[in-house]
Amino acid sequence: MPDKLRGWLLINLVFLVLPIASAVLAEEREPVAVVELGGAGAWNLGRGSSFAPSAAIDFEPIRNYLEIEAGIAPFFNSSGRAEWDFEVIFRRPINLSREVEFEPGIGPTWTSSGQFGAQASFEFMIWPWPERKFGWFVDPNYSVSFARGHEQSVGLTVGILIGILP
Repeated sequence: MPDKLRGWLLINLVFLVLPIASAVLAEEREPVAVVELGGAGAWNLGRGSSFAPSAAIDFEPIRNYLEIEAGIAPFFNSSGRAEWDFEVIFRRPINLSREVEFEPGIGPTWTSSGQFGAQASFEFMIWPWPERKFGWFVDPNYSVSFARGHEQSVGLTVGILIGILP
């Protein structure tokens, strides 16, 4: 093969491969996990309200299909006593736009007092910057306890998102 043709093929190959490689690398720059830090409020239907700082981490084991979130919050009731709430929510991510994701989910909850229950959640994640390092979220939810009385509550968690990039 003549040197001119080899050089021409090499240059064209580089210009063909570079855009594909940069697209693949840009796609891989999605966060491998997201840390959620915020505040939560829960309004027990018939018994009052409580508030808490909250923290959660979520990751996507099946890309664009399943996201798992594990969270914790020490809810303080009117007497000042904290009851730790733990949850694992299985979510289905739905991209509404490049900046907004809607993630409905459901999963088990349990408290430090030994109560088990379930929670339905409807989280919105807003990513104002394309690199998804920081954003914010709004998460309205509904919980029911499996303990005697089957207490029900509605809640709202709001906070910041911190993307953990690879």
